[in-house]
Amino acid sequence: MVATQNIDTLGLTNQFVQPPWRVALWSVAYSTVLAVAVFGNLIVIWIILAHKRMRTVTNYFLLNLAFSDVSMAAFNTLINFIYAAHGEWYFGQVYCRFHNFFPVTAVFASIYSMTAIAIDRYMAIIHPMKPRLPAKATLGVIVCIWSLAVVLAFPLCYFSTIRTLPQRTVCYVAWPRMAEDSFMYHIIVTVLVYILPLVVMGITYTIVGVTLWGGEIPGDSSDNYQGQLQAKRKVVKMMIIVVVTFALCWLPYHVYFIATGLNKRLSKWKYIQQVYLSVLWLAMSSTMYNPIIYCCLNSRFRAGFKQVFRWCPFVRVSSYDELELQSTRLRPCHQSSVCTSILSKDKSTRGNRSKPNSELNNKDS
Repeated sequence: MVATQNIDTLGLTNQFVQPPWRVALWSVAYSTVLAVAVFGNLIVIWIILAHKRMRTVTNYFLLNLAFSDVSMAAFNTLINFIYAAHGEWYFGQVYCRFHNFFPVTAVFASIYSMTAIAIDRYMAIIHPMKPRLPAKATLGVIVCIWSLAVVLAFPLCYFSTIRTLPQRTVCYVAWPRMAEDSFMYHIIVTVLVYILPLVVMGITYTIVGVTLWGGEIPGDSSDNYQGQLQAKRKVVKMMIIVVVTFALCWLPYHVYFIATGLNKRLSKWKYIQQVYLSVLWLAMSSTMYNPIIYCCLNSRFRAGFKQVFRWCPFVRVSSYDELELQSTRLRPCHQSSVCTSILSKDKSTRGNRSKPNSELNNKDS
């Protein structure tokens, strides 16, 4: 989404020169985002793919989210910074098209993966008697998300071009009606890739939150009800933090482009380059926060990160951490609430033996 800016913002008419010390500071800031985002999201991908216990519907969407984040961080973060800081395109026509096309695709995949998780949590908690999404259907949803993302971003690829000026080369989107089409496209992207999914997630998580924190979970009648309730609350809390973080990171970016689209004079303001580098950094930084959130709020992801960093002298991997990822999840039924309802009828015969198993089942991720 970084390349939907207009010609003035790109610097065809204005070129801003920064002192070396300022470029160095911005370089450190953007390099930090790149390193943390790539390394952190690759660890998340490894944790999910390498451990069967982590292969749940929610985690498959988290896998897709991590893939889109690591891709955008790797392919766009530093390129965006170099172009924004120097005002010159060094990477050729083909990468110009990719540079404009891929950010919208990746952000679309990210936010709609979050939306899919919100809907999945809603169905699991509000309608627990209905069957959960099978693995093939989950894969189908992910394919649909990426397909729609490609369709939305295709105009950026189609109209992207490079232009050689007397002293430099620029990469931009040459819309047929430059100002009108650029602004209209960004409004469409803002609605489809920001406002609409956030509204959907806001509604679903509000309903889920009221149910989890203000009432009883439908279908749950087992004697381990509190354990199930706490597990579901932790997952929903983690995902709400992920969504809010994403929304806060991208809000200034959308405001920036709407403001510069409505008032062309802003693009010639002497400090506009610093404003753009700031909002761009904040938007790009959204790719690095999720692994940190998972590690802090989810015991299984935390155990996975501990395994990766076990070589550090201050990181201790306990037997509990090993159990978190290596134990087989006991799931005799596809729907835990149905299972617990059936098992509760026969609790006189199972005694205390079911408690450890139910605790393993209830640590939803």
